[in-house]
Amino acid sequence: MDITAMAVRDAYRITPRRLPDHRGEFFEAVRREALEAVTGHPFVVRQVNYSVSRRHTLRGIHGTTLPPGQAKLVTCVSGAVLDVVVDLRAGSPTFGRFDVTRQDGESGISVYLADGLGHAFLALTDDVRMAYLCSEEYVPGTMVDIDALDPDLALPWPSGPEVIRSAKDAAAPRLADALHRLPTYEQCLAAYGRTPARDGGQR
Repeated sequence: MDITAMAVRDAYRITPRRLPDHRGEFFEAVRREALEAVTGHPFVVRQVNYSVSRRHTLRGIHGTTLPPGQAKLVTCVSGAVLDVVVDLRAGSPTFGRFDVTRQDGESGISVYLADGLGHAFLALTDDVRMAYLCSEEYVPGTMVDIDALDPDLALPWPSGPEVIRSAKDAAAPRLADALHRLPTYEQCLAAYGRTPARDGGQR
């Protein structure tokens, strides 16, 4: 697989090398050692989630406070989505920056998000199924929700029919109004035994 750094620091796009034959295809979605070599820290899965969405469904932006935080490996296993990572870490060099990945069930592309990064996606087809491998179990009260339609973020959602959102996502605050809830960049680095002086930018 190829693991490449994204425009948001500590987010990575994982593109598998697909092996086709007369039966279909096989590929490795991720290797623990390969991912750790790039990120500089282990990724241990403690919870696995799935979501099923209709076309035009917009989920997110979702993140977590620290501690405990929650790193994620997100994959579209059916259908197609426009997947977005947003840096929600106050004080980060890429705070408020985003990057976009088209994911679908055919490509096997995944996105890894470290603690403190936010995630959102728009379902481009019906019967979208997303898999989330999470480094921590869900802890009530630690979720951070940001409005995915925040005009200050200006995320590049395609124009078209009105999106379908949960009441919670539709009521989420803009990024500027949620600063008191956001984890700091220093907190997130400390969770991995790093400091700003030792960080040195994207690995």
